[in-house]
Amino acid sequence: MRNRSIRAILFAFAVLIASSALSSPSFAQLRISVGFGPPALPVYEQPLCPGEGYIWTPGYWAWSDDDDDYYWVPGTWVLAPEVGYLWTPPYWAWSDGAFVFYDGYWGPHVGFYGGIDYGFGYFGEGFEGGRWDNGRFFYNRSVTNVNVTVVHNVYNTTVVNNTRNVTRVSYNGGNGGINARPTRQDEIAARDRHVPPAGVQTQHLQAARRNPVLRASENHGKPPVAATPRPGAFHEGAVPAREAGAPYHPPANRRAAQPGTGNNGGRSSAYHPKELPPVERRSPSPTGNPKVDRKYQQQQQRLQQKQDQERQKLQQQQDREHQRLTQRNAPEPRRQQTEQRHQQQTQQLQQRHEQQQQRLQQRQAPPSRSEGKPPKR
Repeated sequence: MRNRSIRAILFAFAVLIASSALSSPSFAQLRISVGFGPPALPVYEQPLCPGEGYIWTPGYWAWSDDDDDYYWVPGTWVLAPEVGYLWTPPYWAWSDGAFVFYDGYWGPHVGFYGGIDYGFGYFGEGFEGGRWDNGRFFYNRSVTNVNVTVVHNVYNTTVVNNTRNVTRVSYNGGNGGINARPTRQDEIAARDRHVPPAGVQTQHLQAARRNPVLRASENHGKPPVAATPRPGAFHEGAVPAREAGAPYHPPANRRAAQPGTGNNGGRSSAYHPKELPPVERRSPSPTGNPKVDRKYQQQQQRLQQKQDQERQKLQQQQDREHQRLTQRNAPEPRRQQTEQRHQQQTQQLQQRHEQQQQRLQQRQAPPSRSEGKPPKR
């Protein structure tokens, strides 16, 4: 339960952790893995742009570990944190047996967001809803809802979307997911200086997470608040979903469908050794022989020390690889591949340590006595 609460807090507050890396070319992506996919994107209208400088950030499905449920984070208009910056939306992607979440960010170019068609200018690649020109943001009226009596810097360019996501699928890869890979432009954008979601976006996310009606199990993919004119404005000017993007049928037991639960023996879905829970070290029943029991305790201590050293060694190795990726401004696809390899290394280490612990306990288990024979006195 403690690990589940920590993951839920990380989902809401990861942007605060990332704020210490604002001057770096990129920042750590939030990695939350879920055993079943998010609902389809609901159908909704875009609220009117509240004023100049606001950029549309589309709605998306987030995950609550506490509720074992997806919840809808309404699309909203947000002031760009810096002149010239655009929003790259978050997305879900199938990776190594689970759906993994990649957080959105601000930057001078729009990067890869899974090929997801969020609409309103975000049609799976790049952004067609507007552009910066001489320090001012100009809106494309053909795909954004702008009142020209309030916002005067507009233009009208028809966008032909040949890759229209008619199924409104909300994730990349896997069974039924969007088949898209980062382009050369996406890889270049991945090396830009990135800024995490603004504080108002974090508060917007937290408010959505606390609202029961935005949970997928409650609204069945049709949230009553699909979009808002400003972050956190869930009442005045809020827009409901017109319909669900597709029927939503989550697993009957959502918790059992999670990675690390169900039939995998409770193994963690951690990506790095430092994220692993402490190894459970169960003491066998006393044998009645103090010398044998003492020997087992010494073996247990040596094994624990050895396993702790192996965890530290692997963590240090992975940290060095992270540093090299940052120094080389590696593109996001390369970072994803590295993280997948790190997860495999970590899970293999955990499995090996569990097997070592089981073998030690089996060797120390008291011998079974034959039935019908009384114990020797």
